[in-house]
Amino acid sequence: MTLTDMPQTAAGPDPVSPPPTLVSETPDAVSATPGTVSETPDLVSETQKRNPDEALPVVPRGPLTTTQKLTVGGIVVFALVLAGIGLYLSFAHVAKFAHEELRFGSLDKGRLFAVGVDVGIMVMIAVDLLMAWLKRPITWIRYPVWLLTSATVVLNAASAAPKNRPWTLVDYVASFAHGVVPILFIMIVEVGRDAIDRIVRPDRAERDAIPLIRWVLAPLATPRIYRRMRLWGVASYPEMVRREQDLLAYEQWLKRKYDGDLSKASDDERLPMKMAPYGYTVREALAMPDQQEAEAEEREEEAERRRLEATTRKELAEKRAEAERLEADGQLETVRARVDSEKGMARAQSKAQIAAAERDEAALETAVQAEARTRRAEAERQEAEAREAAADADLRTAELEEAAAQKRKAAAEADRVAAAEAHAVETQAIAEARRAAAEADRVAAETEKAAAETRRAAAETARLEAEEIERQEVAAAGIEAARKAAAETARAAAETRRAAAEIERAAVEAEDIARLKPRERGLRKVARMILAVGGDAERLPLADIQHELLLNSPGTASEYRAEAVQLLADGYVPEQ
Repeated sequence: MTLTDMPQTAAGPDPVSPPPTLVSETPDAVSATPGTVSETPDLVSETQKRNPDEALPVVPRGPLTTTQKLTVGGIVVFALVLAGIGLYLSFAHVAKFAHEELRFGSLDKGRLFAVGVDVGIMVMIAVDLLMAWLKRPITWIRYPVWLLTSATVVLNAASAAPKNRPWTLVDYVASFAHGVVPILFIMIVEVGRDAIDRIVRPDRAERDAIPLIRWVLAPLATPRIYRRMRLWGVASYPEMVRREQDLLAYEQWLKRKYDGDLSKASDDERLPMKMAPYGYTVREALAMPDQQEAEAEEREEEAERRRLEATTRKELAEKRAEAERLEADGQLETVRARVDSEKGMARAQSKAQIAAAERDEAALETAVQAEARTRRAEAERQEAEAREAAADADLRTAELEEAAAQKRKAAAEADRVAAAEAHAVETQAIAEARRAAAEADRVAAETEKAAAETRRAAAETARLEAEEIERQEVAAAGIEAARKAAAETARAAAETRRAAAEIERAAVEAEDIARLKPRERGLRKVARMILAVGGDAERLPLADIQHELLLNSPGTASEYRAEAVQLLADGYVPEQ
């Protein structure tokens, strides 16, 4: 029997109770009201979350009828009358007792003490009922009310105690009578509080009471059931009984499975017994390992998902960085292209300036020559008129020639500078081109080297694969040869065993015919064993002789071996 073969539940669900309804199916008005049960994490809601199939039914209630309202009003009136009577009696007795016995001094102070106690009780009771009506109950406020009421009961009972004489039955009755009214008043208040709670919160599940007969018949087990119902929010008594019966049936099943020794059961099989004090059913406890494993797998999957997301983010960051680097490289290439174009434009402008200077120089020379010829002709024509004018013309010609020489010198200097700049630009471009060519050659060499290395590795891998295939073929051939040799050896051994068996059978038949004694037969058998090991008696172990002849002592086996040697020496030959 396995865990899946567990016995069925000892008691089925209560047939009278209606089908279970989940807490989430309660009216929206309850969850919408702040401070209600839906907003207070208590044990009942936790149990219903863990066991949604065991949620308690919600009994629908309609509005109060006129008769019911009148009845409620009458109860309230009578409760107020009872409260007034209790306050009056309590005030009189407590004030007198405080004045005479508690040493409050004057009677007025005793009355103030009595009024303070009674008013405090009434205020806390009113607050408790009001908060229950507003669906915001204060649980702890009931305990001070009980404490102060108990103090009032004690003070009222003490006020009837006899003075300076022993207690009699009448005194005990009187003390009890003084405490009846406060106790009755508190009981009515508790009933009213519970009634208000049921009216204003009709959706709240009612808790079943454990039958009194169970407390009487099972005084030790019933408190344990009550404790579990209160601690873990099990409001249905039949449900709690069913859980106890399931646990008992499961425990009996385990004892039957392991022959009464529960220590042989695994930890998972003992889970229902361990988790029952914490409100778990047998089915829930057995399902815990699978649920925990599923949750662990979910956590592992979540961790793996986060790891993959981190890896993806890292790869995206790397790709983004690579894109930024490529973009920067593109911008660098753009700048280089712009600089190269500017250098080309500068070289073109320099060449144009040189050509313009050359044209200006040629035009200047032509103009100077024409002007000189004209002036010489004019000088020759007017030489006779005025040598002074010729001298002035010669002076002016010399000045013009000097200016032309300066212009030619400046043009030559400009030409030299432009040629030097052009040479420098061309030299830099050539150097950059050489560097680019060298870098391209280096990259090509590295690529070729990597390709050669790859080809070499591929060839090495192919060679190793060929050697491995060859070794596998040789090993397969060796294995096949070994198998054949082993088969031949096994066949030869079988033939030898068959021949030995034939010899042994023939020898036994001959011994039967000769009607030899058992010792004689044993000697002949040992002789045949000596012949089987080559005729050397020392090679035949005494243990083999003991085993074949069923001897108990090695000494007896040694005697058999010595007599068998003598038998062979006398000429004994086994029958073939």
